Amino acid sequence: MKLHTYFRSSAAYRVRIALNLKGIEAELLPVHLLKDGGQQFGTAYDALNPQHLVPLLEDDGLVLPQSLAIIEYLDETHPQLPLLPPDARGRARVRALSQAIACDIHPIDNLRVLKYLSDTLGVTPEQKSAWYRHWVALGLEALERQVAGAGDTGLFCHGDTPTMADCCLVPQLYNARRFDCDLDPYPTLTAIARRCEALPAFIAASPENQADAA
Repeated sequence: MKLHTYFRSSAAYRVRIALNLKGIEAELLPVHLLKDGGQQFGTAYDALNPQHLVPLLEDDGLVLPQSLAIIEYLDETHPQLPLLPPDARGRARVRALSQAIACDIHPIDNLRVLKYLSDTLGVTPEQKSAWYRHWVALGLEALERQVAGAGDTGLFCHGDTPTMADCCLVPQLYNARRFDCDLDPYPTLTAIARRCEALPAFIAASPENQADAA
């Protein structure tokens, strides 16, 4: 199994966490999104992933993009330590929380969007940061209410063990800190993230602990 990754990609970060939680060995193949004009645009990677995004999983002939699809594939093929609950309602809730991050917050704040803002539209660094913080705050405010308002959901986003939602939450908050977002309004989310970040699987997956971070 091979995972094409970039140390600071929050989408790749999600999958690294999932692999670690499940104890799955995978070869990590760095795709630097900034060096050489963006290694994701190179001929070899273009042939694998025309979207030019990370992560990308290769497993016995399967070539699979999209982090949530990869995590669900790992959960189905390696059912030990499941990242989705056993009941339909629980699975739906975890998917909804995960998609709130992966589909609503992350895409409008990822690298290619920020580069377009600065390189094509000519916004200033201050305006770009304001854009980032606006959309993060809007998304996290709703997510905080969803998680905190669910009553006794346990230590993590759903229950007392990490799920796919936690795999999404921690990278999003990591990047929010990089952009100096104020996370004080989200005590439930930050408390969950602290619990996650104390676990070996999350520590090993963190950007600063990746080989391509050097």
